[in-house]
Parts: sequence; structure tokens; C-alpha cells
Amino acid sequence: MTYWKQYLRLLAATQLLPALESGEETLVGGQAVLEGVMMRTPHAWGITVRKQSGEMVSHADALERPSEKRKWMGWPVVRGVVTLGYAMMLGFRALKFSANVALEEMTGGPQAKPEDKIEIGGWMATVNVIFSLGFFIAFYKFLPLLAATGLKHAFPALGNRVLFNLVDGGIRIGLFLLFVWGIARARDIHRVYEYHGAEHKTVFAFEDGGPLDVPRAQSFVTWHPRCGTSFLMTVMLICIVVYSLFPVQTFWGKFALRIAALPFIAGISYELIRYAAKKRNSLFALLTKPGLWLQRITTQPPSDEQVQCAISALDAALELEKQHGGELVIA
Repeated sequence: MTYWKQYLRLLAATQLLPALESGEETLVGGQAVLEGVMMRTPHAWGITVRKQSGEMVSHADALERPSEKRKWMGWPVVRGVVTLGYAMMLGFRALKFSANVALEEMTGGPQAKPEDKIEIGGWMATVNVIFSLGFFIAFYKFLPLLAATGLKHAFPALGNRVLFNLVDGGIRIGLFLLFVWGIARARDIHRVYEYHGAEHKTVFAFEDGGPLDVPRAQSFVTWHPRCGTSFLMTVMLICIVVYSLFPVQTFWGKFALRIAALPFIAGISYELIRYAAKKRNSLFALLTKPGLWLQRITTQPPSDEQVQCAISALDAALELEKQHGGELVIA
């Protein structure tokens, strides 16, 4: 029962993965995990998880930067798709690590007998990823299109391509808002949102320069322009525009378009988020405002202990970064 409860926690958190991580090749970024935080730098990543006993467990590893390995991966739009893919894979590894730390503690810790140890293995991780992908396509692509198509039969005015996609997009955003709000009712996920806030506060403190400690990190807000929540909201808004450009009439043709156009939309959204983060007073920055508002849900005020986890994870990543890419300097 303990194993399955922990797996369900992992499954629920995986559905939120795009909203929790910051898919950006930048100085520092991060992601909330189960009872902890993962932080990454250009060439390293670190994770710190707090056990029920209060002890913190940390891990760090080297990280390849895609655009340095293959130059074409750094091209505009392409880099967004590549970076998002790498961030999602790393994010799931971090989630799996945090789940297994909890399972290890529940079964007696490192000193437990091998036959007593349980963990989330490769096949369960694969099932999780497949289910999550299916959930995303069904919940955010198929269901909104099905609902909008049904409404078009009742209201012929929705035969207008732009109006149809506005309704389709409105339903998609509504489902997303309902999901992130509803799942936050679960205590475990609410704590993930608190660690998400701790991650953002720590990133802000690092970007601002000066000493990186808990009191200083706590002085910053929990919403950040490069957050995955802002990215997802931007994707959903841009979807409305892109889908309206194609005169596709059949249901399955529209559904195929929604799948095929996703990489392009993700790449464009990445560029807009990247630009808006640098030019926070620009017109494009207005596009990220809904995501910042939504972070009032997906980030919650963290405790000092949660911020301490985020700082520990960042320290672990920075220490390894010195060995692989040099010390980061804030301009």
C-alpha cells in the first residue's frame, strides 16, 4: 500500500510537471519535487529532499547543455522544443528520485535488507510517462475540441474559424485552471506548490546577487516570469491564434493539427517567454501576465525549512558547476 500511495503521488506530480519546471537554458532554474526542490545550472543539477525525520538528502550530477553539443539546437524556436524536452526528462528523474527517497525511509533506510527495499523502477516510470502523455493529449487536446465541436452543432455561428478556436481555447484554459486548482486540494500537492514557491524565491535571491540565505530568499515573491505555469498559459493562448490560421474542417483533421503543431507552438512560446523575462516592460510581457496570475495557485508561501531545501539544492548544483563550466556570475 505504501508503494502504491507513493506512486500515485508521483503520478499526480507528473501531470503538473510542465507547470512546475522552468524550461530555460539560463543561469539557474529549478523545479519542485515531492518534499524537496531540484535546481539546475547550465552544466549541473542538484536536488535536496527532506525526510519525515527532518534530515535532508542531497544529490548532484553533471548536465549537458544541448545547444553546446549541437549548434542547431540553439537556433531560435528549435531551442525551445529541445530545452523543454530535456527539462521534462530531467524533471521526471528528479521526481522519481524524491519518491524513492520517501520509499527508502518507509522501508528502513539504507540499512534495510535488500529484500525489504522497494523503489519505483524503470517499468513503472515508463507507465507513468505514457499515462501522462495520454492524459495531456486527451485532457487538453481531445476534450476541448470535442466540446467545441458539440457546441458548434448547437450554435451555427461557431462555424467561424476564429470564433470556434476562441471557444476551444477557452475550454482548454478552463480545464487547465480547474485541474491545477482542484489537485491543490490534496495536501501532498499543496506542499509541492509550497516547494515551488521556495524554488522561485531562491532563484530570485540568486539572480539579485548578494548572500544566499533563508531570510533573504523569503523576502522575494513566489511568482517568476520563467515559470512553467507562465509557459503553459502562453502556449494555450498562442494555440488559439495558430489553429485559426489553418482552414481545417473535419474533427480528426483539427485533432491532427493540434498534435502536429505542438512543437512549433512550444518553440514560439519559449521565445516569447524568454524575451518577456528580459524586457519586462515590453508589449510581449503582457502575454505572460495570465501565467503570473495563475502562479498564485501553483506557488504557495513556503516555510523556512522548504526554502532551506531549495538553497541546499542550488548550492549542490553550483558546486558541481564550478567543476564543469565555471563559477556563475550575475551581471
